[in-house]
Amino acid sequence: MVVRRVLPRQVAQARLHQQRLAGGTLNEHELDVRVRANLRSYCTYWFQALRLIGVAKHKILEHIEIEGQQYADEALANGLGAICVMPHIGLWDLGGAWLGSRYPLSVVAERLEPPALFDWFVKMRAVNGMEVVALGDDDAGQRLLARLRAGGFVGLLTDRDINHDGVEVLFFGEKTTMSAGPATLALRTGAPLLPTAVYDRPGQRALGVIRPPLQFERAGRLRDDVAALTQLIATSLETLISVAPEQWHVLQPIWPSDLH
Repeated sequence: MVVRRVLPRQVAQARLHQQRLAGGTLNEHELDVRVRANLRSYCTYWFQALRLIGVAKHKILEHIEIEGQQYADEALANGLGAICVMPHIGLWDLGGAWLGSRYPLSVVAERLEPPALFDWFVKMRAVNGMEVVALGDDDAGQRLLARLRAGGFVGLLTDRDINHDGVEVLFFGEKTTMSAGPATLALRTGAPLLPTAVYDRPGQRALGVIRPPLQFERAGRLRDDVAALTQLIATSLETLISVAPEQWHVLQPIWPSDLH
């Protein structure tokens, strides 16, 4: 496979991740099969993402089925908006296009190199109803707060602590860190946290899943509540990823043991 030759480091990381998701139970043959499926899924994501900018919106939405839309509708009706916390799994840009077609939506995106690639993603997502907020921009937090306070939605891919300044969580049996942003936004605004994923399905179909809002009650200082709620988010992401681990597209180190 071309990906193995072009991205050897990412392929090696995929082997570590897929073995971890399986609890260390895969033999070499099983691991090879799982990693090949993971790389095919990763290539499919890019193929589908590249198609989004040139396909009519109604055609895009014909290819996705949604489970749990009532939770998003309830959040919109309550006027508090919602925070969709998502792993990098399946076809998340297609899920964003579906959300953006129905709800006012802002999404956070990491700046990419070269800048032209990032600009293309901004354009593609804007065409499909998503306002892109660049991670690290000075006004990023205020823009997300404004969206939620207006009763809109925020989409956050939360399984990578890109800035390496998050809070400690237990994730698939090993300690790592996750961004405190989603929990902090939820606690400051009262917006519900909706665990969300979009899975690739045969026949160029996709299944979007919106889970019930995470249940959490304030118990102490803001810092302690953020840590506890972030752990709850991490546990919900484990559940979503475990449905289709071969579709999890994180090919960067995210656990301390990845760096050894």
